[in-house]
Amino acid sequence: MYASREDIGYDFGDDSKVESKPIKPNPNIDGGWAWMIVFSSFLVHILIMGSQMALGILNMEWLEEFNQSRGLTAWVSSLSMGITLIVGPFIGLFISTCGCRTTAIIGGILNALGWILSAYASNVHYLFLTFGVTAGIGSGMVYLPAVVMVGQYFQKRRALAQGLSTTGTGFGAFLMTALLKYLCTEFGWRNAMFIQGAISLNLCVCGALMRPLSPKDLREKYVVRSDSEENREKALSHSTETIKSNGVLSEEPEKKEEAANEEVLGSVQHTEIGGKSGSGRSLYGLRILKTVSQLTVTVRKGFALWYSSYFGAASLFTNRVFVAFIIWALFAYSSFVIPFIHLPEIVKQYNLSRQDNVFPLTSIIAIVHIFGKVILGIISDLPCISTWNVFLMANFTLVTCILTLPLMQTYVGLAVVCALIGFSSGYFSLMPVVTEDLVGTKHLANAYGIIICANGISALFGPPFAGWIYDITQKYDFSFYIAGLLYMVGIIFLLIQPCIQKKQSREKPTEEAQV
Repeated sequence: MYASREDIGYDFGDDSKVESKPIKPNPNIDGGWAWMIVFSSFLVHILIMGSQMALGILNMEWLEEFNQSRGLTAWVSSLSMGITLIVGPFIGLFISTCGCRTTAIIGGILNALGWILSAYASNVHYLFLTFGVTAGIGSGMVYLPAVVMVGQYFQKRRALAQGLSTTGTGFGAFLMTALLKYLCTEFGWRNAMFIQGAISLNLCVCGALMRPLSPKDLREKYVVRSDSEENREKALSHSTETIKSNGVLSEEPEKKEEAANEEVLGSVQHTEIGGKSGSGRSLYGLRILKTVSQLTVTVRKGFALWYSSYFGAASLFTNRVFVAFIIWALFAYSSFVIPFIHLPEIVKQYNLSRQDNVFPLTSIIAIVHIFGKVILGIISDLPCISTWNVFLMANFTLVTCILTLPLMQTYVGLAVVCALIGFSSGYFSLMPVVTEDLVGTKHLANAYGIIICANGISALFGPPFAGWIYDITQKYDFSFYIAGLLYMVGIIFLLIQPCIQKKQSREKPTEEAQV
């Protein structure tokens, strides 16, 4: 659903050693195995994002099985959706340490385990742990490598590759809705989750397809400036000074520990050369110590890179427009997620199940969402059109649909509103561009990661809040009205802050001239 962090200038690899010499292009860049990476990412979007958009089917089954409130039951779905996005920045630590392939395979196992264990749930709280947390973390560990690897393998055709891979979300929502509905009808929801867990093991296959690029391949893709190493050192020193001011870490102990690690490695190598005179047991212990030391160095380097990437940009929060963008993100994504979770039950209350079984409303949102992303992207690329204006118009359309959805009580009316929701939510493809306009290219990677986290928080609290409102009023109408009004508040922040900033920028030269 989101663009890759590679698309916005984020690289989990260590590019400090990359030379600036142009090298003969590798056939796997923008071609060859790169299309297998796109196929792998496409399947990941189907199995993860598509399955999450179809959770409304299981939400109905859980309500009937456990007889809990709608607010409490909705936490199961929202935990899975929210955690998938919230853990993104922290999964970067695993990627920088273990690589995308290993991270994705481990995530696939966790995701499948979460589905399978959920089949034996005895209460909703059990599902919080197995499906919400376990499957959610597993989804995040697969989703992020999937979008990162596409960015690593493509340079010229990156937009096309990302567009093809992210369409898996729409296709997945359509396919998984039909699949889960069929499995629940034929085998019951417990067996359906068990079968879905077995299907989710294919995420491990998708992870295995994520063949890492060698340093040689990375040289062929990137043309690095001569001062890249100097910039990396500045970033690392900035993050180290920040930690030092908080009393967490200082530069001297780090240097001492690195020296100690080198001393240990040197002593082990020396011992291995003259190991014939030593005992086998002591030599084995030294080899273990060597391995642990090497692992410690790798983890510390990965943590330093991860910390400087996500927490070394405190200046972002001095940008008022970006802060307004974060506030918008906290309210926006829930308005897109709430219909997927609660629409199946709304259809049941309106006695529209027969029409919805023929063509589910959530499937309409999913399919039109695909076209929305493509068409809005094409429109925003036109030279006479502002991406910011397209972004705002899409948001206004979406919030209008959320506010008018409770007024529709026929299948045709709901289908039209759902189609508009799917099309207008295509603005997700514009989020990296808008973020770059707000913070610039230098801080784009960090800013985009923060926005994704804010969307994750929105997905985490949105569906339970809507269910809680229903428990109080016995209607979903107020759930959509309140979600729409909060969404409108976020849009108003987006409108006000740029105007204030422009006014301040105009007043500044006048004040300087007077001085």
